Amino acid sequence: MLIKEEKMEHNKIILGLIAGLFLGMPLYAHFQMILPSANIVEDQKSATINLELLFCHPFEQQMLNMVKPIQFGVLINGEKKDNLLGMISEKKIDGLSAWSGSYKIKQPGDYVFFVEPAPYWEPAEEKFIVHYTKTVVNGFGLQSGWDAEIGLETEIIPLTRPYGLYAGNVFSGLVKVNGKPAPFTDVEVEYYNIDKRYTAPMEPYITQVIKTDAQGVFVYAMPKPGWWGFAALSERETKLLNKQDNKEYPVEIGAVIWVRCEEMK
Repeated sequence: MLIKEEKMEHNKIILGLIAGLFLGMPLYAHFQMILPSANIVEDQKSATINLELLFCHPFEQQMLNMVKPIQFGVLINGEKKDNLLGMISEKKIDGLSAWSGSYKIKQPGDYVFFVEPAPYWEPAEEKFIVHYTKTVVNGFGLQSGWDAEIGLETEIIPLTRPYGLYAGNVFSGLVKVNGKPAPFTDVEVEYYNIDKRYTAPMEPYITQVIKTDAQGVFVYAMPKPGWWGFAALSERETKLLNKQDNKEYPVEIGAVIWVRCEEMK
């Protein structure tokens, strides 16, 4: 009996040490990104924009490796063009893969760029991550189509026009999973902290967390100018096989949208 109690106590100590190790290791939020060089194009001189596709921890500016996406496209005036993979090329940032390419805005309207990345295996959380991501670029003043739905597995439909925003404005969106509103869904919010210009006082400040309401709608006020990412997270009903150990694991699917706001001057 004494030996059994000592063994139980030993196991508790081991578990406590393991828990302590994990508590000391912050698990930063993952964000797939589409960053255009401009989200408002006013004239032909600036009609060619550059698009960066990154997978990272935005606030901490820590890159993650991104293999070539499964699909990359744009929706313009109701026409879906999902054949833009040929326009991007691989680039290295901190020795890890990212992607970039240029696109010319040719006609007035809102351009909804979207990407479906290949599943990313996250060993620390024992799950795959697939973040369906989009951003909107306005072309030549015609503000039509910014709330258009792509039809992705999960998606944020903006309820606030996602450009022409000031710091301090609120952004609201409707989260859908398989075409249906997703009530009480976690939405992670993070700032793209270029050059690490801001420092979080404590870890919970890095990633803001809100929830959708009963209708699948969320609202958030952006306090600083720059790019803000919104990631609504769900779990796919089916699991995915990890070929490394031949086991199936959960798949986190994220609906992500990137929105930029400016300082009022």
